[in-house]
Amino acid sequence: MAAGTFDTLRAAKALTAAGFDADQAEAITGITRDAVSEGVATKAGLAALENRMLRFGVGLAFAIVAAQTALTVGFLRPLGGA
Repeated sequence: MAAGTFDTLRAAKALTAAGFDADQAEAITGITRDAVSEGVATKAGLAALENRMLRFGVGLAFAIVAAQTALTVGFLRPLGGA
């Protein structure tokens, strides 16, 4: 079974074998499937997150350089520089 999948039929059969009736097994299996599928990260999702984080990091670096430049120019101006 691939990561991130949940075999609902197998789970329901295991629950009925353990003594749950079919309706109970179906309800438990559905809730479990939903919980498992909500928390699964996909390769595409992780790649998109990585891309957004990289763009944010580059933008942040430019902002820091711009702020440092502005501060440097601001401090040098009264001293007769720039």
